[in-house]
Amino acid sequence: MAQLLLYFSALIIFFIFLALIVQKIGNKPRKRDETTSKIPHGPTKLPIIGNIHNLLSSQPHRKLRDLALKYGPLMHLQLGEVSTIVISSPECAKEVMKTHDINFATRPKILASEIISYNSTGIVFAPYGNYWRQLRKICTLELLSLKRVKSFQPIREEELSNL
Repeated sequence: MAQLLLYFSALIIFFIFLALIVQKIGNKPRKRDETTSKIPHGPTKLPIIGNIHNLLSSQPHRKLRDLALKYGPLMHLQLGEVSTIVISSPECAKEVMKTHDINFATRPKILASEIISYNSTGIVFAPYGNYWRQLRKICTLELLSLKRVKSFQPIREEELSNL
């Protein structure tokens, strides 16, 4: 019986020691890699929900304003699993749209949109690039030409009269 008690106490001490080592290793400051160092600062996030708790209010735009006053006009919010950059000043928005426009030209990949649009082959969900530009050109020339728009005028007028 005494030997069994000795084994259990040694086992408990071993697990406590192991937990302390794991905690010590887990608390080491991690080096930020290049991708995360380029992300602007923002409020601390919770696991799974991210920063959604910061926006829970009947007026989330005021919460965003308060966060912008605290973290600046450019901040990072994690909304669930979606990483979001919030720009709250016209100067920053103008700079982003002029100098970094190619980085923000493509929509995020969402599984539902890929299923609905046949693996993002339609004009709405297609990633920005040569294929999207070709689709836009076809749409502009074939569907939105003056001749095509005028051909649908009687249908539009009929629908308008039915309202």
